[in-house]
Amino acid sequence: MTLKLRPLIAAGNQVVKRFKPYLRWFILGGTLLFLVKALKDNWREVTAIRIDENGWACLAIATGVTLLAHIWSGWVWSWILRELNQPANGVWGVLVYLKTNIAKYLPGNVWHFYGRVNAARAVGFPLGAATLSVLMEPLLMAASALMIALATTQQVNLGIQVFSLVAVLLGIHPWVLNPILRYLSRVKAKMQGATDGQQLQIKRYPLLPLLGELGFLGLRGSGFLLTIVALQPVQLAQTPSIISAFGIAWLVGLVVPGAPGGLGVFEATAIALLNHEFSTGSVLSAVALYRLVSTLAEAIGASMAWLDDQWNMSPVESNLEGSSEAKP
Repeated sequence: MTLKLRPLIAAGNQVVKRFKPYLRWFILGGTLLFLVKALKDNWREVTAIRIDENGWACLAIATGVTLLAHIWSGWVWSWILRELNQPANGVWGVLVYLKTNIAKYLPGNVWHFYGRVNAARAVGFPLGAATLSVLMEPLLMAASALMIALATTQQVNLGIQVFSLVAVLLGIHPWVLNPILRYLSRVKAKMQGATDGQQLQIKRYPLLPLLGELGFLGLRGSGFLLTIVALQPVQLAQTPSIISAFGIAWLVGLVVPGAPGGLGVFEATAIALLNHEFSTGSVLSAVALYRLVSTLAEAIGASMAWLDDQWNMSPVESNLEGSSEAKP
């Protein structure tokens, strides 16, 4: 039976491999069509929205909060490296994160990770530790988004969310990760012709980085809430559903392939989740403004890191100076 299934599995893999490059464009095209149709159907309502002085102040605060979220996320990335026994300096982690984060909007949605791995290798961190750090980061973010969604949920798809959260939390446990890392180390050593490869392992559960990513998602959700407040009044009772919708929409934008920076997917999901709380026109305006706020914050962060590079031309030395810094 197994021999008969092998040709079918091989054929299926070939089909997936052939159409995989087109999947991202199909997803991106579908979400953009959804957004265009929503904009067309609610054009008058969107154009009727006006932002007063208090609204502009809320948008400015939302931009600052979102920038703070990215700065904090860079610091948390340095914590992840420390969990992998790499002496990463927090300020160095923030600067690298801000410089590379804007690259997530490039096609492929992997270039920000590639930039961080290269930056980590440039200061002497092993390739395995650098790669694992950028793989653990989205897993921790996904777990944090699920935790926030569960804490503020209205019992919608609760079972699926709990199952997904448990799966992600177990996936980053040392009991699961360390056997995989040992196997990969042996494979790498065998390919390089070495008798014994350097084994990378996690000594404890990455609880502190997980809590750090909770802070990141909390700040991002606050920025989204402030963006909605800039357009219309929000009652206190509506806050949990807004934060829950943000957590789910952000997570969907993170995991769906073919959406650089979650572009289009986040907006479509947020509209679908919030159109029962607010009018479609208001939600459409809010998600469009939030995309602008988020991108502006990332651009400001990248500019700040670039200016720091101009003033301090030895980023490697700045990291090495903090290499003896105690673990958080």
